[in-house]
Amino acid sequence: MRDNKWLQDIELESETVKLIPLQPEHADALVSAASDGELWTLWYTSVPNQVSVNQYIDKALTDKQNGVALPFVVIEKSTNQIIGSTRFCNADLINHRVEIGYTWYAKRFQRSSVNTECKLLLLKHAFEQLEAISVVFCTHWHNQQSRTAIARLGAKQDGVLRNHQKMKDGSYRDTVIFSIIDQEWPGVRNHLTHKLSSHR
Repeated sequence: MRDNKWLQDIELESETVKLIPLQPEHADALVSAASDGELWTLWYTSVPNQVSVNQYIDKALTDKQNGVALPFVVIEKSTNQIIGSTRFCNADLINHRVEIGYTWYAKRFQRSSVNTECKLLLLKHAFEQLEAISVVFCTHWHNQQSRTAIARLGAKQDGVLRNHQKMKDGSYRDTVIFSIIDQEWPGVRNHLTHKLSSHR
């Protein structure tokens, strides 16, 4: 796994945001971004706080070293500030399937064009450079905001995995799975591009 080169470091850039590889020195900036809305208090998400941020980064970088993830920080270009994080994860290196997950943004950017811009960058890289056959999105059954946002991208719901993961509080997560497949990408790309042009 460690020598597989399917997922390689890259910077992705749009009109207002830039995605750069996550590094340990981003810890303080990530906590600062997550403090806008105290995102770590949302029980159905995994957002770092001052206590957990180093473990959060270590896990992301271990997965990256093992060839199954590529974590990014999200930078707002006008201020050059980190405003969130996202990553490719759970990569299936044989079948060229990959998930986009661990996505969160400072509260003030949650109803902006940022998510659409980031997803367009990641999807374009996945389908056009990595030649992925499918890009997957997973979220908690109770995270209605995330489910709605994923559907708005043009992803289709594949199903629900009941009792899929054990949460920190001992409860079990039902995971809703969405995907976009390679044949759908041209239509999704046009949809997202139009959304962005209409937003400006």
